[in-house]
Amino acid sequence: MYLSHICAWILVLGALSRFAGETRAQQAVPRQGSRTGEAAATENPAALFAQGQAALEEGNLQAAEAAFRGVLALDPRSGATYSNLGVIAMRRKEWDKAITLLRKAETLEPKMAGVRLNIGLVEYHRGNYHAAIAPLASFLREQPDSEQARYLLGLCEVFSKHYAEGVRVLEPLWSTKSNDVLFLYLIDIAAAESGQKELDEKILHQMVSVGGNTAEYHLILGKAFLNRYDVFESKAELELAATMNPNLPFLHMNLGIAYMRSGDYDRAEAEFRKDIELEPDLADDYEQLGTLYSRMQKEEDAEKAFHEALKRNANNDGAYLGLAKIYRKRGRLGEALKMVDGALRLSPENDEGHYLRGRILSGLGREKEARAEFAAVQSSKTKRLSKEIESLENTPVPNPELKTQPE
Repeated sequence: MYLSHICAWILVLGALSRFAGETRAQQAVPRQGSRTGEAAATENPAALFAQGQAALEEGNLQAAEAAFRGVLALDPRSGATYSNLGVIAMRRKEWDKAITLLRKAETLEPKMAGVRLNIGLVEYHRGNYHAAIAPLASFLREQPDSEQARYLLGLCEVFSKHYAEGVRVLEPLWSTKSNDVLFLYLIDIAAAESGQKELDEKILHQMVSVGGNTAEYHLILGKAFLNRYDVFESKAELELAATMNPNLPFLHMNLGIAYMRSGDYDRAEAEFRKDIELEPDLADDYEQLGTLYSRMQKEEDAEKAFHEALKRNANNDGAYLGLAKIYRKRGRLGEALKMVDGALRLSPENDEGHYLRGRILSGLGREKEARAEFAAVQSSKTKRLSKEIESLENTPVPNPELKTQPE
């Protein structure tokens, strides 16, 4: 992950929480039989389905699951039942189990839009942001007024580094969410990274306008400056936040990044350590420590820190890339290749990763594969340059007639 985005992505989750309720299936299974009483209920899939729905509404997940399993015993092709079992797994945060059940529901009931929304939510929670995009986009096409789906899709586009697309998805929320600092910060990341400078400025001014004098606000504003690589302004905002609330989550990691960028490595290390005290399971702190130690030529410490990051988050592409660099430098090319492949599996469009992979392959004598990696990097850079040139050429039409003096 890019250094400037790590904390932002965590902070934005707070804004997501009010949108993250799962959608239960509404399609009932067909009624079968006409017997009455408890015995009839156990043989009637519609009655069992209703029992499961009621238990789910009451939060009795065990009873709900038992009822829905009973439905499947009688009607194994009930997509609505698989969907609700997926919801139960979501409530339990059993994400891998949930995605299996929801995919089954999608196969059986491809027109059930809520299933696609839930698939997007589950892939989001699994950290598979790219995989969440298609089901969320499909749901949004059917229900374009869904703020939940639009916000979640925007998050996934930004997390997947599709910044221009993130702006396109999120902009329709401006009328209802432009007073939400977290929303402003999310769309500012997308605007800044996609080179939309005017929108970036507009968002920053709005952020200043709506923000209050709280530690949280100064943290977000400091992060916005950090995204713009304005280290001086970011340090001022983050240090102010620290005086207001020194125990604010993620504050010290961001301040550590600001100090690291300014070359103040001792203070950066101290800030990362402070954040670890507050958030001991946050993988990003260890990734930042690994990056810092690499810059300080403390390779053993860097290696330990990157491994600590991966213990806490196996999808931390930055830690994989950091380890790949260390192992290549030590001549452990097989291990380096394994690590860089792990990074590219998570971030397939990372030019730095492809370039590093090319150098590793070259060191292993696999020149043909190395040349393919270097060519892919060059092609990617050429495409970006073409887009930048095209944007420069799209200048406004001149208006010399406005400069002529009236007669």
